[in-house]
Amino acid sequence: MSKSAPKTPAWWFGDAPVPVWARLLAPVYAGLGRLRRRLYRTGWLRTRRVPVPVIVVGNLAAGGAGKTPLTLALVEKLRQAGWRPGVASRGYGRQDPRTPRWVTAETAPAEGGDEPVLIAHRLAVPVRVDADRAAAARALAEAGCDIVVCDDGLQHYRLGRDLEIEVIDGARRYGNGRMMPAGPLREPPARGRCCDFRVVNLGHGGPAQGPQAEGTVPGTGFGEWPMRLLSQHALPLAGGRPRPLASFAGQRVHAVAGIGNPQRFFDALRAAGIGVVPHAFADHHAYAAADLDFGNDLPVLMTEKDAVKCAAFADARCFAVPVDAELPAAFWVALLDRIGRPG
Repeated sequence: MSKSAPKTPAWWFGDAPVPVWARLLAPVYAGLGRLRRRLYRTGWLRTRRVPVPVIVVGNLAAGGAGKTPLTLALVEKLRQAGWRPGVASRGYGRQDPRTPRWVTAETAPAEGGDEPVLIAHRLAVPVRVDADRAAAARALAEAGCDIVVCDDGLQHYRLGRDLEIEVIDGARRYGNGRMMPAGPLREPPARGRCCDFRVVNLGHGGPAQGPQAEGTVPGTGFGEWPMRLLSQHALPLAGGRPRPLASFAGQRVHAVAGIGNPQRFFDALRAAGIGVVPHAFADHHAYAAADLDFGNDLPVLMTEKDAVKCAAFADARCFAVPVDAELPAAFWVALLDRIGRPG
């Protein structure tokens, strides 16, 4: 494991006892959250609407749940349905978070944020980063987008929304079920029941057929839609033809993941028959060439989110492993029915 491995508190998703200080602070955090939601609900804090539909994708538990793969799939489905989508994001991890900016595939991740750059690179759609996501949505509408997808904005109540999607990690779910810092929750689990859709990320092995009744698909509950992640190719960062991921089966590789739940990436590679030497970095880690110096010439497989930050110094050992989200056809029918038709 890397020295920069993320230090998620052991009690969030494990059996470790919750420290007294965390138990004492959790009610304060929860109370401030309730107050903030009440201020928006009663109009003391103002929600900003934009003249186009807004879809918010987010989660209740801190850490990665699979929001970006779902956002990519959602934007592509909207485009196929005739919409002109744009993506609004905070751009977490960028050097100057107070400055709004447009993000393209050529934008440095340090300036635009790793996830927005990844989205712009994969989909070539307008992407706007702004700490004020209502302002980002407004800029996208003024630029000609007729629908906005907000990546990771469930708690950003300043932005008015027409549809909410909660994404849940199928393995870790809500952890110990406690509010931060005693647990991983930003809001109580009941908040998820207010969302229009709830999607459970089952990783690379789960079936995608739903919505599910309680216990029908392991990892999902009543009214939850399963999402499966597919990885079929590895893209050489130094240039060249894509390589089937299966071609690495039976080999040892260095696996690099600076995401909310690195273990999910390592498990996916192992499920493909690949021998994994894991290197977990903190979420949104700013990579340097030395981070990939492992002392040998084994292939280096990394997530797309990491690859956008390593492309400038990657060599022939380095490959990105794209992930595609697969959801039931009925999910897309239901979602597009809720949104309606463009225009």
